[in-house]
Amino acid sequence: MLNKINSSIYYLSNDDAKERPTIGLVCGDKYSLVIDPGNSVQHAQDFLKEIANLTIPQVEYLVITHGHWDHFLGLNEFGGKIIVNSLTNQMLKNWQRYSFEDDSLQKYVDSHIMSSKCMEIIKSEISMRDSFFLNSADIIFEESLTLDLGNKICTLETIKSTHTEDSTIIYVPDDNVLFLGDSAYGKTTNSLFHYKQSLLLPMIKDILKYDAHYFVLGHESLCDLDEMNVYWEELIATSKATDSTSIDKAMKQFEAAPLSNPHP
Repeated sequence: MLNKINSSIYYLSNDDAKERPTIGLVCGDKYSLVIDPGNSVQHAQDFLKEIANLTIPQVEYLVITHGHWDHFLGLNEFGGKIIVNSLTNQMLKNWQRYSFEDDSLQKYVDSHIMSSKCMEIIKSEISMRDSFFLNSADIIFEESLTLDLGNKICTLETIKSTHTEDSTIIYVPDDNVLFLGDSAYGKTTNSLFHYKQSLLLPMIKDILKYDAHYFVLGHESLCDLDEMNVYWEELIATSKATDSTSIDKAMKQFEAAPLSNPHP
């Protein structure tokens, strides 16, 4: 479902059953910006159908928040300039070396290069796989980039997050909206979900320097500032608890943090 934050910012809801993250849209007077092109050709096409009836400028830019497959495999369906940071660009180049026929996909899964869910989505939602080849990035930036969509400024910044080292966040100052992609999440290593403690506080500091009132995350509904503050407090309390020298001290850290309700 396409959700409207205001007259210039929209997002397509995530669909966990299909491993689909949110897709964002920011519209200026001259151009529109898409944030993450989806996990497949079908996902991207579904989004384009949703925005077809909107009176908005052409999609001039397309930014990928990080180099995980579910956030970029739909990029060929858009005509705008593809924007990535330099780290994400290296991951995109790796995917350009892949073949997408059945035997190759199975080899990638067997070698733990690709998840079985990824293979399933590719098989079901990308047609003409024998000739499928991801488009290359048009604009590659290092630390930050500012886009002017026409009386609508967007600030892109690369941060080292607890999810990936190549996370790009997008801030729209006129509307106090911050697109986080998956940057606020942890990651799974050897089947263990975790947050890298050394990156947690610097990441939160990087995010909180923006005067955001609303946050769009890759696999959540829209979060307001109060909800995000509770989330940060829980993560910080957990981080402090791991440094505690006794169970009693650790429990006090948890008890001091408010509990948030998970999004549906």
